Amino acid sequence: MLIDTHCHIAGDEFVDDLAQVVSRAQDAGVDQAICILDATARVELDRVATVRAAWPSVRFVAGVHPHHAGAVALDELGRVVSSALEASSAIAVGEIGLDYHYDFAPRTVQREVFGRQVAMAVQRGLPVVIHTREADADTLEVLDAAGTGRARGVFHCFTGDQALADAAVARGFHVSFSGIVTFPRAEALRAVAATIPPDRWLVETDSPYLSPAPGRGGRNEPARVVRVLETMASVRGLPVAEAAAQALANAAAVFGDVGPNR
Repeated sequence: MLIDTHCHIAGDEFVDDLAQVVSRAQDAGVDQAICILDATARVELDRVATVRAAWPSVRFVAGVHPHHAGAVALDELGRVVSSALEASSAIAVGEIGLDYHYDFAPRTVQREVFGRQVAMAVQRGLPVVIHTREADADTLEVLDAAGTGRARGVFHCFTGDQALADAAVARGFHVSFSGIVTFPRAEALRAVAATIPPDRWLVETDSPYLSPAPGRGGRNEPARVVRVLETMASVRGLPVAEAAAQALANAAAVFGDVGPNR
């Protein structure tokens, strides 16, 4: 049994062959997944029932990505996120955070939208799924201020350094690795992955992005989380079956029951 803790299978990329994508995942032993929804995209929220029908064990996470932070008026943010969470029976708020690489929204706006969603998650007792790129210090600052020491969740698609990994773990967060950890030149990231406490690491695909080596390029999909798991097992010196069991247990510690929707 294996779980892909972060995929975007409600996106346009999977409309034409979702059933086949699910079938390939299940054939590969990936029987559970967490689907990330863009709270600003009505079309993704409208696909919740379709995704759930195709893969009954899928659970959902919803939030406003930092790329879209400028697309929602601050006085509407709470309503937009709450509506998405409720429509999907979401088990976390995300992905949320800061992205200073693209700066698709002003940084001050990103920080405000991020902080408000962290506070909302804490109020609702939900974990958060964090996206951070070239914004380590500000991400931690917003988490500390808005989360008041109570925010928990995942630093997803982790590509940071040892200092950020240690800071995340110290705050009670989990650290999730994607196909990037399999890339030949990702030695430094694999070194970080080896140091994460046994109960704090996760695996994901971030489908349709970041196909793992050796099949980089083209659309990624949940079945390929197996390759991420194999790499994590290798760097941590574990048999693959033991690593899979640990990854599933770690996901349950963050998200609770990640089995079939009730």
